[in-house]
Amino acid sequence: MTDQNNVTSTPPSGDNDNDVRAAAHEAIRAMRQRLTKLGDDGLDLLFRDARSHYGWQDRPVTDDEIRELYDVVKWGPTSANGNPARFVFVRSPEAKQRLSECVKPGNVPKVLAAPVTAIIAYDTDFWTELPRLHPHKDMTPMFRDKQAHAEKTAFRNSSLQGAYFMIAARAMGFDVGPKSGFDHDKVDAAFFAGTSLKTNFLCSFGYADETAIFQRLPRFDFDEVCKIV
Repeated sequence: MTDQNNVTSTPPSGDNDNDVRAAAHEAIRAMRQRLTKLGDDGLDLLFRDARSHYGWQDRPVTDDEIRELYDVVKWGPTSANGNPARFVFVRSPEAKQRLSECVKPGNVPKVLAAPVTAIIAYDTDFWTELPRLHPHKDMTPMFRDKQAHAEKTAFRNSSLQGAYFMIAARAMGFDVGPKSGFDHDKVDAAFFAGTSLKTNFLCSFGYADETAIFQRLPRFDFDEVCKIV
């Protein structure tokens, strides 16, 4: 069984293994021939001219747009293809109110006004899905009975997936506003009680009201924070 990108959803085995690998190699070669790098406009949209936003237009984000966004995000790489991130898209007035009671006062109007706020969480039991997600080698012994290691791995990789989420949202024409000003325990209790999920960070997205932003803040120059060794 294959998906729309012709990626196998069953583990390669036996004589089929070489065919599957050859098809993967050819797909990469074809992509590299078709696409080599983003141009300046693409880099500006994703990074150089992009901003974190605080105000939002009264313009909805649809179910189809949310699903399309996730279908881009899911292809970002994670360790052992573990995909520990879990997403809750807070859009209804009731859910917004519940989330607003978990954030710092300055973030309350932002959560209530944003078309959608994503809770980027991680599953500390993500490794139980590895037989499905990493079928060609059993990776579960790395995490079984190793809760601290599993949680550290889940947090790190869900952070990566949260970054993929923001980049993908910008690429699809949305604006984003990530947030860390909230009570983790309250969000976990409100949205993940009785589960193995924990909150990493929040990110509002939709179509921004640019009048809410201020000047672009400075960044470090290369020589201040980078070394080539």
